[in-house]
Amino acid sequence: MRIVKRYNPFAELEEISREFNRVLNSAKEESNNLAFIPTVNTREGDDAYYIEVELPGIKKEDININVNNEVLTVSGERKIEEESKDDEFYRIESRYGKFERSFTLPEDVDSDKIEATSNNGVLEIKIPKVQKVEKKPKKIAIK
Repeated sequence: MRIVKRYNPFAELEEISREFNRVLNSAKEESNNLAFIPTVNTREGDDAYYIEVELPGIKKEDININVNNEVLTVSGERKIEEESKDDEFYRIESRYGKFERSFTLPEDVDSDKIEATSNNGVLEIKIPKVQKVEKKPKKIAIK
């Protein structure tokens, strides 16, 4: 018995189409889960350094601040869902993304006294400088 395989002139084209759709779906999935990179402002005051991180729509429970080996790291995840209802349609758009920003701390900071506050989508981190005690010359009397 002889098996005859039919030639499909479009088989290669169908394979290319499947691969193209797979790549498009993969790219679409990645674009929906792109990492979020928050905007950062830094400044120095007389007694402290300040870092302001713009995190609109992110709850403070979803933000982590850590100091390890003189590196301060701000990380977390944004989870935003927008819902629209109308007589003719219902739409939910979700945006998710993890973020992380790290800052090497200068030597003159007191990392045990770092404070953070969140107000209107802006996280402010206050990094106090070590208070230097000036030692005045002292005369020692001979007894």
